[in-house]
Amino acid sequence: MPSSITKGFRQLLAEASAKIQTRSVEEARRYLDNLEALFVDIRDVRELARDGMIPGAFHAPRGMLEFWVDPESPYFKPILNTEKQLILYCQSGWRSALATATLVDIGLKNVSHIEGGFTAWKEAGGPSMEAKNTHAGKAS
Repeated sequence: MPSSITKGFRQLLAEASAKIQTRSVEEARRYLDNLEALFVDIRDVRELARDGMIPGAFHAPRGMLEFWVDPESPYFKPILNTEKQLILYCQSGWRSALATATLVDIGLKNVSHIEGGFTAWKEAGGPSMEAKNTHAGKAS
């Protein structure tokens, strides 16, 4: 590891995991048709195009997430300002763990992520849909 790095990604993930709620795929699937939850896909648009997404998920790219949840931001997205349970996911669960920890740090209490991400979701037989006409910020 280069000498300028004082924390590696494994340590960052361990610290994030200690303060966030992680849902198994089985637990997350129980929220699929629940109006009290919103799945938030934080992957890159190329991943969505290649692999699809969870039906009804809202796409919020990882790089914009903090800006989209903050009502003071010029990029604020009202769909994310909700009492609903926000269930984040990425491809493997690493980015979503870090993103969930960041949202907890800024004060959100209604946020969790899926252990193993979209890969685990698909391996467990979770439904997915093609990401047709999906672009950042538009629910599909």
